[in-house]
Amino acid sequence: MHCHEVDYTIIGDDMQMVQVELDPGETVIAEAGAMNYMEPDIQFEARMGDGSQADQGLMGKLLSAGKRVLTGESLFMTHFTNQGHSKRHVAFAAPYPGKIIPLDLATLGGDILCQKDAFLCAAYGTQLDIAFQRKLGTGFFGGEGFILQRLRGDGMAFVHAGGTIVERQLQGETLRVDTGCLVAFEPGVDYSIERAGNLKSMFFGGEGLFLATLSGHGKVWLQSLPFSRLADRVVANAPSVGGADRGEGSVLGGIGRMLDGR
Repeated sequence: MHCHEVDYTIIGDDMQMVQVELDPGETVIAEAGAMNYMEPDIQFEARMGDGSQADQGLMGKLLSAGKRVLTGESLFMTHFTNQGHSKRHVAFAAPYPGKIIPLDLATLGGDILCQKDAFLCAAYGTQLDIAFQRKLGTGFFGGEGFILQRLRGDGMAFVHAGGTIVERQLQGETLRVDTGCLVAFEPGVDYSIERAGNLKSMFFGGEGLFLATLSGHGKVWLQSLPFSRLADRVVANAPSVGGADRGEGSVLGGIGRMLDGR
């Protein structure tokens, strides 16, 4: 199934959204709750599955929805269709600070692997599937678990990631990265893990016990601020249970924050 051809505009800097332009009859699929605004004549409907296989039947839709549950996503996807007679726009927002990465699947071999919560929206006809890690160690310690999302098709797809995005083209070399910083990669890239140095470096180096290794030929996309790292910092600096810090407005509270680096 050929994907719908959609135009788009990335809006914003740190809290981005993507505005998709739909011709009459065109559809874009998105994660539930990702929509920011839509113009008149745009109709939306929650459906099981991505709609890439119109004849898959009820069991096929249930299987597709079940795969999405395994990745921690919603059981349903939302389909936005332009039912009018002129071009209309619908916009989708990233759920946390970072960047939206536009992926033209037609120029990327029609196949991309990405972290399980990265998908934002895509042109109708894009197939969303799951890919299991083939190596047991990579599944346990690779930062993304056993399951990755697989995007297939020949249209535009959009994924989001935290912080700044770096795109690298591997030409046979090996790149070692923090396990949480990997966003997406082409199937020609081999994804594995290795120990983060000796025992002292593993426990006291601050880089975790393992590093992800990427080798082969193809593009990889990396993020500077994984959401898990952002969440850890927020929780570490949040007020204690039961309300705000009682010394927040006092001299002692100010001294304590200075000593704590806040």
